[in-house]
Amino acid sequence: MISNLFSTAFKTAEKEIKKDSKPDYKVMLICVTVAFSLSMIRYLGDPKFLISFFQNVGWDSLADSFENLTTINPNAELYRLVYWASNVIFFYVVPPFILIKLVFKESFAEYGLSIKGAFKDNKIYIVMLLVMIPLVLFFSRTESFQARYPFYSLQHGESIYPNLIIWEVVYFIQFFALEFFFRGFMLHGTKQRFGFYSVFVMTIPYCMIHFGKPFPETIAAIIAGVVLGALSLKSRSIWLGVAIHYSVAITMDVCSLWQKGLL
Repeated sequence: MISNLFSTAFKTAEKEIKKDSKPDYKVMLICVTVAFSLSMIRYLGDPKFLISFFQNVGWDSLADSFENLTTINPNAELYRLVYWASNVIFFYVVPPFILIKLVFKESFAEYGLSIKGAFKDNKIYIVMLLVMIPLVLFFSRTESFQARYPFYSLQHGESIYPNLIIWEVVYFIQFFALEFFFRGFMLHGTKQRFGFYSVFVMTIPYCMIHFGKPFPETIAAIIAGVVLGALSLKSRSIWLGVAIHYSVAITMDVCSLWQKGLL
């Protein structure tokens, strides 16, 4: 099944690859935008960076308000997570959208947002879930896993509504943004230059955003990056990837809460 997927994705990409040797400014812009967005998420995504910036420019009252909101407020953890996710969503979506519409003057459907044929490879979705769920159940017993998931730390006696539910909704939007950025914008934006190998170019930064997470998850990200990239290349759509990614993520959160005795 996987070999057939790779073969089909390779043939699909080969039909679109450019054979000329002229400078490809489109690929250059995409690569620079990817580097810029990832840098902004890395630094602006930390509330301390923004607080320090406010203080440095003399906006002390704004710095104090934001610090209180993300540190001592009863819902500080939720606010910190929503702030981080908002940065991710903004920089994964807005700069690419500007390039696609205003610079490249192309359709978003050309970058993986097409619904047509999005779920024709649903058997792979089922197989991936059948493989991942036992692995998630196994690793959910480890200390590193339980320390990481879910991102929102549900306390003993705390209801999953509203904070955890709010976070899971924001978490889903973040996964859409992530899939669009890597398996949509970066993959489909460079396939005319790199062909099937755009899958592997994309997988490098995708793996790197997992640094700091449990080691097995980072290694799994390499495999997921290649498989989800090939799926997107074949179907010209990111939606199956969004479904797979979030299904695994929500399973991880539920398993972690269950192992902690919070469900």
